Amino acid sequence: MDTQPTLSDDQAEAWDAVAEALQGAGVDLADDRLAPRPEDRQSTLAVLGKAGSGKTMLLARLVDALNDAGVETVSGDWEGRRRRDRRTLAILAPTNKAASVLRQRGVAATTIHRILYTPVYDPEYEKIAIWLAEGGERPEVEGLTDVALNRAKAFYEQQKSIPGALAAAGLRGSDFITGWKRRDDPLDIGFIDEASMLDDRQFEDLQEIFSTLILFGDPAQLAPVGQSGAMCFDALPEGRLLELHRIHRQAADNPILDLAHALSDPALDFPAFERMIEQAAAQDDRVVVAPRVDAQAMSRAPVLVWRNATRIRLIAAFRAAFDAPEDALLPGEPLICDGIELPLKHRRKRLDLEARGLIKGAQVIYMGPGRKPGFARLHVVGAQEPQVNAATIIKIEKPGEEEPFIPTAANMGAAFLHGAACTIHKAQGSQWPEVQVFAPDLYAASRAGRTEAGVPLWKRLAYVAITRAETRLHWVTRYRLGRPQASLGTDDLKDIAPAPLELTASA
Repeated sequence: MDTQPTLSDDQAEAWDAVAEALQGAGVDLADDRLAPRPEDRQSTLAVLGKAGSGKTMLLARLVDALNDAGVETVSGDWEGRRRRDRRTLAILAPTNKAASVLRQRGVAATTIHRILYTPVYDPEYEKIAIWLAEGGERPEVEGLTDVALNRAKAFYEQQKSIPGALAAAGLRGSDFITGWKRRDDPLDIGFIDEASMLDDRQFEDLQEIFSTLILFGDPAQLAPVGQSGAMCFDALPEGRLLELHRIHRQAADNPILDLAHALSDPALDFPAFERMIEQAAAQDDRVVVAPRVDAQAMSRAPVLVWRNATRIRLIAAFRAAFDAPEDALLPGEPLICDGIELPLKHRRKRLDLEARGLIKGAQVIYMGPGRKPGFARLHVVGAQEPQVNAATIIKIEKPGEEEPFIPTAANMGAAFLHGAACTIHKAQGSQWPEVQVFAPDLYAASRAGRTEAGVPLWKRLAYVAITRAETRLHWVTRYRLGRPQASLGTDDLKDIAPAPLELTASA
């Protein structure tokens, strides 16, 4: 019996358009028939809709239909043997956090970086990968018992992750992955979530890699910095943009989404919007008007701000509230990756770090000092294998000071800023159960009178900020910080820590 929700009219129209594009690429969803991928053919569609319009549900239904037709979902972990008749699908998001939001909904998503760089397996352990993914004769591998192989098989039957299965057999990543390489061969079908975050260069790269590319994006979000409010999909020709307008029943009684959609009213100004928030808070506890920032909540979900100066002041207040020392980090402090500081000759190590999720914008929790000076143990939020021991350069900015305080630094490695507060731009693609939005910053944006693509900037900022909240929105009205009720720690991360892979910054 089919228990899937019925598609709305606009979802059904989008489904038909995507199905037509896939049929032209040799994938017939109606009859579950596959043909070899056509040569020298590229097709791109964009499915657009605001929060609550059902983009994710449509994406998930399309993934199920493709899998039922025999299309294999691939990730950056391991792809198996290439066959001309094999058709594949990759579901990607720009960040680990965005990919983890999809995985929580049963969609096997990974990051764009992870699919661009593929692991090189030790041939001995690749036998296990082939056996797990493709069946055949049970391998014999020196040092691995039948019990260990059984653990690997049991894991893979539950979760289709080769590295996870090998870790269940007692192996470390450094045992079976000898390096990483840039993908040379093109891919087949690509679904890209949070496409509003893509800049033009990333979009062009994806079009070169995928013969069929389907983008899922929210046109009301903020465009990438430096693109003057334009989204990558804006340039697609007529007929290639599919819009979802209906807000679905499961979202219709959500006061957070009601507030987000109210921002589309051209007559709405900031004071009127704040009155709407106050009215929503009086009627529903999923919206809270807060007179101060909750320091405890900042340790796992950043306060969202517009101005960089506000971000720095809130971080300083957060560290003071937890009595953090001037010259060190406390385990449990949040960080945000600011990029990789490695020279070109260390390209392999850059790939190591990026493949494990340490890409610009990644959210990380500091677990403690690493095994060597300048190293740190980190938990990469949203990554499938979150525990990393890596060379780090951690910078903590202070109000009124040009140079940041650096509690720990290797000569080169992954660079981090503090993550107790972050700009709304950097929060795109992420969601948290509860979100604190710093309203004085949005008021300042409204007073500045700036626009982006014809829309007041404060409205775009407010839309992105409040739609980061899954269950509760805290609208913070004043420059105050509530003291935490408990000390920082990492106990909440221990139950979700697979086997670690040590990454160094050496040649």
